[in-house]
Amino acid sequence: MASITFTHVNKTYPGNVETIPDLNLEIKDKEFVILVGPSGCGKSTTLRMIAGLEEITRGELRIGDRVVNDVPPKDRDIAMVFQNYALYPHMTVYKNIAFGLQLRKMSKEEIDKKVHEAARILDLEHLLDRKPKALSGGQRQRVALGRAMVRDPAVFLLDEPLSNLDAKLRTSMRTEISKLHRKLNTTFVYVTHDQTEAMTMGDRICVMKDGIIQQFDTPQMLYDFPCNLFVAGFIGSPQMNFIHATIAKSDNGLTANFDKFALPLGEEKSKALADYIGKEVIIGIRPEDFVEAGMQPKEETITAKVELAELMGAETNLYMDCAGSKLIVRMPASVRPEEQQPYTVAVKVNKIHVFDKDTEQAICH
Repeated sequence: MASITFTHVNKTYPGNVETIPDLNLEIKDKEFVILVGPSGCGKSTTLRMIAGLEEITRGELRIGDRVVNDVPPKDRDIAMVFQNYALYPHMTVYKNIAFGLQLRKMSKEEIDKKVHEAARILDLEHLLDRKPKALSGGQRQRVALGRAMVRDPAVFLLDEPLSNLDAKLRTSMRTEISKLHRKLNTTFVYVTHDQTEAMTMGDRICVMKDGIIQQFDTPQMLYDFPCNLFVAGFIGSPQMNFIHATIAKSDNGLTANFDKFALPLGEEKSKALADYIGKEVIIGIRPEDFVEAGMQPKEETITAKVELAELMGAETNLYMDCAGSKLIVRMPASVRPEEQQPYTVAVKVNKIHVFDKDTEQAICH
């Protein structure tokens, strides 16, 4: 049983620098959880507290049924994979993977069996006699994973393990780590600031800001139902567009009005926004929730000036200015409007998110 439970955990550094005010978090046994957020949000500190590399100021941390506040790292049944791999440069791949097992005084036969099994899973068998300097970044990262694997830990902790790799290698290693989790059937806690990694790998994602959990949910729920402006802006690439609008009453329900546009909000959103008539809110529209104008019989459109049309291969990102609001609109690659000219796009109004301007909390989706 390798669930992880934080109960009212606080981390304060000398000088009264509080990085984690009051953390309550439960990670289930065998779950793959991603801690994500901007630099300084407390995600690495949280991971290091699980590892025992950071002391807890107040509160309780359990791994399984055991309180581990005062348990040294070596007795926590965890394995950690670092951003910089932390391999021994003078040792071969085989010896790097075997090192922890040798410290445990395991038999040579058992060590050999475990090292070769890990090497087979990670496609390292042909590299066992090489030293780290003769390996690529991706190969070094796989060696670091192998070294953690052979220990059969109850919990894997991964601290931005892919940030030193190039974009193509990061994509393939994401797949490898996800497959490894399914194969090992163990609890994984993974720290990253890259929301693409978070969306593609985790069973659940914990979005953090200033040491506080903003939302802890599945990738799809975070994407479809962000609880506040911060989560909405952090999850999704390119990020969600935000427009200041006023809620107004029309013959067919409520509309979100900005500049000369009035976007109808539909029956469900109109009910949720009944108390906001005449008030300013923030509406959120994802770049992919715009479509070419004139493609559907009944559609709501907005017109804005195209500042830049960025061809991405399979699609075009339009950077637009709509009465002072900056928009990013995703269109098919065939759409190439003239820059510095007005262009009309249709909005999927059923996909609009509405946030309270003062509290920044979501009102409806």
